[in-house]
This record gives sequence, structure tokens and C-alpha cells, in this order.
Amino acid sequence: MMPAQYSEPAMVARSTGSVSPLGRWPRLLRGLGSRCRVCAAWQDRVICVRCQSAFAAVPPGWRSETGLVCHAALDYQPPWSTLIADFKYGGACELATPLAALLAQALQQAADADRLRWPDWVLPVPLALPRLRERGYNQSWELARRLAPPLGLQARADLVERLIDTPHQVGLDRQARGRNLKGAFAPTPAGRRLLAGASVALVDDVLTTGATAAELAAVLRQAGASEVQVWVVAHADRR
Repeated sequence: MMPAQYSEPAMVARSTGSVSPLGRWPRLLRGLGSRCRVCAAWQDRVICVRCQSAFAAVPPGWRSETGLVCHAALDYQPPWSTLIADFKYGGACELATPLAALLAQALQQAADADRLRWPDWVLPVPLALPRLRERGYNQSWELARRLAPPLGLQARADLVERLIDTPHQVGLDRQARGRNLKGAFAPTPAGRRLLAGASVALVDDVLTTGATAAELAAVLRQAGASEVQVWVVAHADRR
């Protein structure tokens, strides 16, 4: 039985044609204004348009050393590296919305240039339950569930699970990360049904060595996935 990894009532995010009363709250709250997390200017966005234009340069897609087609919205450097660290480790879950929007923009540009094929499923990198308790949320799912609906795609958090809570990977090289991740992931019963013949995009915050993506892609292919892409907000080591 899959552990209850996510706080969301459903583990599926899809586009809908109606807006619930709760869905109107973000629009109302935006009208109150906030400070940009980059320049501290008072405006109506978490990251202002000026900073997005000044610092966000969309890198081209690339094929990793393990053969995965990867797309990123940003280079992992300031100010984005600081914001992503706040999002991932500092409890700043509100950054999921602007970061997902930047990634959606980059993906749409790649699709318009015929450099990207839309997948059947958008999947987050699953988080082990102890790590979820530590952080309070899975940053990959927070990105995926915001990213998929505006692109007309469906995000699922119930097709693959993390069986092993691996040690922190920060500072480890590709080989050490790969050893840590062996046997860490497995398809769920739903995944064994829905992954056969399906194309998949894995969503995460940062791609460093690519060891996590490679191990998870291997598990998805063994479950029958026909294609696995990697979509990340930022890349730290494009190889």
C-alpha cells in the first residue's frame, strides 16, 4: 500500500473549466500586493516581471549523459539558486507557483519550436515519508500539479513511489548518488496499469548529476513507459 505522501486530497492534477470559490482566493490576495523575493520591490507578484526578464534566460534542451532528454527553465545560479533553496528547504511553498510558471513558459517555447513532445503523464519525483515530514511537502509535486493543467496535461503522484529514504545527496558525485538510489523506486499498482506504452515527463526542482532522474527513468521504462523526459526548474550541471 502506498504511503500517504502528499497533503493534497487527490493525487491527480488536471485542467478544469470552472473556478471554485477557494480558487478565487489567490486572485484576491494578489491584489493586496507583496514584495518581490528577488529585488524586494512592492508589487503584486512573488517574483516581479522585471526580475523575471532580467534574470530568467531559457536554456536549450539537451540530452544527458544517461540519454534522457532534459528541459530546464533556468541556470542554477543566483538569484534562482537562493529562491529554489528557500522553496525546497525553507518552507517557502508559495514559490512553487512562479517557478512552475517559468518552467511552463520554457516548455511551451520548446514545443513551439518542435523541440518537445507533450507526454501522457507528468510525474513528480516521489519523496519518502520521513523526508516529507521533515519538509512538510514534496516540492516536485507542488511544481507538477501547478505545471500540468495550464499546459493541458495531467499530473499524477500515484504511479510511482519511493521505497527507501536515501541519505541526503548533496555533495555526492554521480556514482555515489547512483549507489544510494538502487532499489529506491517502484511503480504502484496504478502505475503498472497506466505506464505501459505511455510517455512520461518527470518534474523536479533541480537537475545536478542526473542520478535520481536516471534511476527513476529506468524504473518507469521497466514498467512499460515508452519515453521518459526530464523537466526541471533549473539545471546545475548540464551533461
